[in-house]
Amino acid sequence: MFTALTIAGSDPSGGAGIQADIKTMTALGVYATCCICALTAQNTTGVTGIMEVEEDFVGKQLDSVFCDIMPNAVKIGMLSSSGIMEVVREKLDIYHAENVVVDPVMVATSGHKLMADDAITTLKNKLLREGTVTTPNIPEAEILSDMSIASADDMVNAAKKIYDRFGCTVLIKGGHGIDATARDYLYGDGISRWYETRRVDTNNTHGTGCTLSSAIASHLAKGEDIETAVEHAKAYIQGALEAGLNLGKGNGPLNHMWNM
Repeated sequence: MFTALTIAGSDPSGGAGIQADIKTMTALGVYATCCICALTAQNTTGVTGIMEVEEDFVGKQLDSVFCDIMPNAVKIGMLSSSGIMEVVREKLDIYHAENVVVDPVMVATSGHKLMADDAITTLKNKLLREGTVTTPNIPEAEILSDMSIASADDMVNAAKKIYDRFGCTVLIKGGHGIDATARDYLYGDGISRWYETRRVDTNNTHGTGCTLSSAIASHLAKGEDIETAVEHAKAYIQGALEAGLNLGKGNGPLNHMWNM
């Protein structure tokens, strides 16, 4: 059976983070393992607290997984500190991890900051260079490319800058809406491709980024190339949005099990 490892934070409301990752991987027929790097107190209305896991224990979790159930792909989500990023980067190197999807989670859907400033520097200088593909939304892509993004041309230029700087393929997500469509742009190593889907009119978008990156990792774990993995992941998340759960008092979760 194909396996995937998610390295991220926990969401007790179940819509994002580790919980969303495991649901996604399971729904796509991949066995999910995990490394919890932070506990969060959050729900559909926002984040009220973050408690980091000790760096040494993050390392022990990763050793436990890599030494026993070697993943076919790795998804990296919320890593709030520079020290945790350093541990994760070291373990990826030691175990020669493949198909690494880096979701540079900096701000929650609710607007809560999830990454310290020094961690952003470590993300840029070290962790992204371990990635096969990174999946920033437009605000995150602006930080990684050091430019503003207000058009489709800007998305292309930002993706090129990120790829040239860090060497990993880039999927810039257009869900934050520079126009009326929901277009994502993939660039890197001979790839230049737009993915366009119908924009779903819903406020239930909690965990969308976590879900997409986990879906990409799942399809990479199955042996698909990056372009195909992104295509199939986009189709999965489109279905999860359209299936629409209406839970909670804020930005509700997706229906991760819509295809089951």
